[in-house]
Amino acid sequence: MLAVLAPFILALFIPALYKYVRQVHTGWFVLPLPVILFAFLFQYIPGVANGEPYTFSIPWAPSLGINFTLYVDGWSLLFGLLITGIGALVVLYSIYYLYKDKEALNTFYVYLLMFMGAMLGVVFSDNMVVLYVFWELTSLSSFLLIGYWYHREKSIYGAQKSTIITIFGGFAMLAGFAMMYVMTGTFSIRETIAMAGNIVDHQLFIPAMIMILLGAFTKSAQFPFHIWLPDAMEAPTPISAYLHSATMVKAGLYLVGRMTPIFAGIPEWFWIVSSFGIFTLLWGSFSAVKQTDLKSILAYSTISQLGLIMSLLGLGSAALYFGYGDESLLYTTAILAAVFHLFNHATFKGSLFMVVGIIDHETGTRDIRKLGGLMTIMPATFTLAVIGSAAMAGLPPFNGFLSKEYFFTGVVNASRLDIFNMDTWGMLFPVIAWVASVFTFIYCATIVFKTFTGKLQREKLDKEPHEAPIGMLIPPIVLASLVVITGFFPSLLEYTIIEPAMAAILPGLLGPTETFYVNIYFWHGWTIELFMTIGVVVMGTLMYNTYKYWDRIYFFMEKRDPVNNVYDNAMIGLVKGSTVVTRIQMTGLLRDYFTYMITFMLILLTYSLIRFDAIALDTSQFAPISIYLWAVTLVIVISTIAIPFIQQRVTAIIAVGAIGFMLALLFVVLRAPDLALTQLLVETVMVVLFLLCFYHLPELRRESFTPIFKFTNLVISIAVGVVITITAYSALTLGNQADFQPISQYFIENSYKLAGGLNMVNVILVDFRGLDTLLEVLVLGIAALGVVTMIKLRMTGREDV
Repeated sequence: MLAVLAPFILALFIPALYKYVRQVHTGWFVLPLPVILFAFLFQYIPGVANGEPYTFSIPWAPSLGINFTLYVDGWSLLFGLLITGIGALVVLYSIYYLYKDKEALNTFYVYLLMFMGAMLGVVFSDNMVVLYVFWELTSLSSFLLIGYWYHREKSIYGAQKSTIITIFGGFAMLAGFAMMYVMTGTFSIRETIAMAGNIVDHQLFIPAMIMILLGAFTKSAQFPFHIWLPDAMEAPTPISAYLHSATMVKAGLYLVGRMTPIFAGIPEWFWIVSSFGIFTLLWGSFSAVKQTDLKSILAYSTISQLGLIMSLLGLGSAALYFGYGDESLLYTTAILAAVFHLFNHATFKGSLFMVVGIIDHETGTRDIRKLGGLMTIMPATFTLAVIGSAAMAGLPPFNGFLSKEYFFTGVVNASRLDIFNMDTWGMLFPVIAWVASVFTFIYCATIVFKTFTGKLQREKLDKEPHEAPIGMLIPPIVLASLVVITGFFPSLLEYTIIEPAMAAILPGLLGPTETFYVNIYFWHGWTIELFMTIGVVVMGTLMYNTYKYWDRIYFFMEKRDPVNNVYDNAMIGLVKGSTVVTRIQMTGLLRDYFTYMITFMLILLTYSLIRFDAIALDTSQFAPISIYLWAVTLVIVISTIAIPFIQQRVTAIIAVGAIGFMLALLFVVLRAPDLALTQLLVETVMVVLFLLCFYHLPELRRESFTPIFKFTNLVISIAVGVVITITAYSALTLGNQADFQPISQYFIENSYKLAGGLNMVNVILVDFRGLDTLLEVLVLGIAALGVVTMIKLRMTGREDV
């Protein structure tokens, strides 16, 4: 529990550390935390590998089924290690990347810690509501991080776009969680998984699945929601390395893997996840080739790699269709490849982002048209770029080659499925996977050769190029070392990281003492996967060397993704539409606002009465009305009708006060002396105060209105009276017919027992409705602060507000 909250706690101290210890880079105070958290989570590996998940829970709102429950299994632990491990390297990298004298490090590290804590909350939460809270917190903190250089227009644009798209998905996901609760009666993910077999036929099952996938696809930048990720590259490079290679964009993958035990085994889940993933893989790799900015190339490559993993999660879900048995194990290879490639992608892509940051930092540009010939000037950076790019291209002996081989195995196995119409369309998967891999090879070659080979164009660089300081090189060296080590020794991950994660994604396929067979090695013989890899290298080399002959076709001249035009036009239309609505609605006249609100409430109430057949008028059980009530009511009606015709303020206040005093008399007649006393006191004070205030104001100015305006107001007034009367009568009649006990009986029985108060009204206000009262006080407090602020401002009327 403390591991999730620790980043938020440390964030509270960052402003003070930045202010009072300016001589030390603030990052040095942050760095120990992710290191400690990584070591803390690392100790769970043996237990989780032995099939022992850990659970921690604190009641939050148990009556609503919302508890702060954390769950550690193989899937969440993998992400936890990535978040803290790469987080530590990113913090170290940022110490050398961001100058302490030029950057606002206090806000940077506060946002970074918020994001780190939110990501840990997402991956360890077992409760869907808690997961959603942390999910949106990642959107908020990433918005702040992407817009860190807020004086740049592109940073603002990128931050807004990422927030709009990901929060749209978050709302959809919340709707999906609500539907899940309707079906299962619980927000617990583990309890929902246990009931998965009982809700498949529920009418909300497919809508809930689509809503949750919307959240996952927007977060993980799946087509067509991928357009926010390239623009998010305006963030500082440490953030790009953290958010877009290891953590935030993988949250959608985490969600799909976590929800696989619930939704997998049906064709809708299989096709939606796998087809969106495979198309995103193709689109991302295709788009990356035509970019000229190194970070843009990496952004589209991230989109492509996320699509690859997403497609594997979709194809591997077929294993749950077959259930327990040998036949299902054939398709678990896709899940194995997804988990392995997810880890590998975090290592080589994190390294490459840091390499690009070094190039930008030490040359002043990321434009490959200006770069070239840096191999001898920046040999360490060149070596790291070669390792990262080769791994991403799937070349031996790096870890990317191994996971790419398993990716090919997964799509080939899936193409042989005879379910879900895969016997017709299944061959598309290996074909698209191979084509996308060719483009992946091309942009990887572009990163290396366009940047480090050829002639040095010193005159086009903003800085004299030189190698980066060792502190900036250490983080990518660590990641590149992992690329090499896990490439040569994949067995280090087999039963410590990969198999426990597979068991968490595919529960129920194994017996109590069984484990998935994971044996990753280089040589599988002359298999179709090996021939596909050889074909990728041959075709990729040929196309890279002939690039100048085919890059001038129309599509490749459009550097900007065409889907962006849809977003931009939608935003322009949204602004224009909201402007029109605002002009109609915000007239500055209070009477118009009342008209809009009351009309809306009338429509909503009338629709509800008709839609649910709730109109019921039965006066047979009404008590007789005494002559006193008729008299009091008559006075109230006469006073109410008289108010619009009164031309003097004092007279109008007296008429309004008469209505209040008549209401107090009604309470007396209806035997509610405490309410009557309260009403008398309040009414007396209000009338006196209003008289004192309005006595000094000028007489009311007579306004003239058109007959249409008067008629409209008359109709609305009559409609309000009629609808409210019908609603009250119907509620009373239906309550009597259903034999509902009045709610007052509950308060009579429990006021003293639960709250220790004898005055039921006071107990309701202070205890049973204590939160409402607190918020009402808060609103009054905010209003008071606003009044004081306006008085203090003493505006002259010429300010730009």
